[in-house]
Amino acid sequence: MTKTPKLMITALAAALAFSFPVASNATDAAHKAVIALYGSPSSFSAARGKKLFLGTHTGGKPQTPSCTTCHTKDPHAQGRTRAGKAIKPMAVSKTPARFTDPKKVAKWARRNCKTVLGRECTKTELGDVLTYLNSI
Repeated sequence: MTKTPKLMITALAAALAFSFPVASNATDAAHKAVIALYGSPSSFSAARGKKLFLGTHTGGKPQTPSCTTCHTKDPHAQGRTRAGKAIKPMAVSKTPARFTDPKKVAKWARRNCKTVLGRECTKTELGDVLTYLNSI
């Protein structure tokens, strides 16, 4: 798999943020521009996202074989970093503003994908996981 450029992840995060109900105040022009670049978020799969989020992976750090290592198997629950710092729930229904800042989403997606998968997530993987977390 090829690496996903930083700008692409940021733009994808923006596209997904604009598609979520919590970001319904996003302008039509911005929404249309993002869709023109990346297509409709309807191509993402919550089922694939759930599988990736809950799955165990071997490419990253041995201490973090899954997203659930820190975020728990229940996205509605508070997680903990390995250092013990609290992580707000990943489910958008519990933390509505979770994915509304594209720069923050891109930063954490790059970091966490490298830690768990050993590489950056593809735009489809990221879209799938964010679609899953938005659907629950």
